[in-house]
Amino acid sequence: MSITRLETGTRMSKIVKHNGVAYLCGQTSDAPTVADQTRDILQKVDALLEQAGSDNTRILQCVIWLSDMADFAEMNAVWDAWVPEGHAPARACGEAKLARDVLKVEMIVTAACD
Repeated sequence: MSITRLETGTRMSKIVKHNGVAYLCGQTSDAPTVADQTRDILQKVDALLEQAGSDNTRILQCVIWLSDMADFAEMNAVWDAWVPEGHAPARACGEAKLARDVLKVEMIVTAACD
């Protein structure tokens, strides 16, 4: 059972694949609104999943951090349009102070992969 690391830097890898599972690093955006950040993040997730040999129908779990839970509905409006019907993953969402003040959303995705 080998471990494959993609786009590895000093601090982290953007993707780690092991035993048919892809683990994506936390994805953020500095777009101006929660909806825009969520759209940007999901585009990044799509690209990383493709690179890992997966897609959004194969997501096992997503952990979402919001800087303010008051943004939950705005984030969910974008999320709900992105998740294919019948393929909703296990998900958790909480509030946290994110790494920079401009960040309003962070998503951490785990998916089945080839």
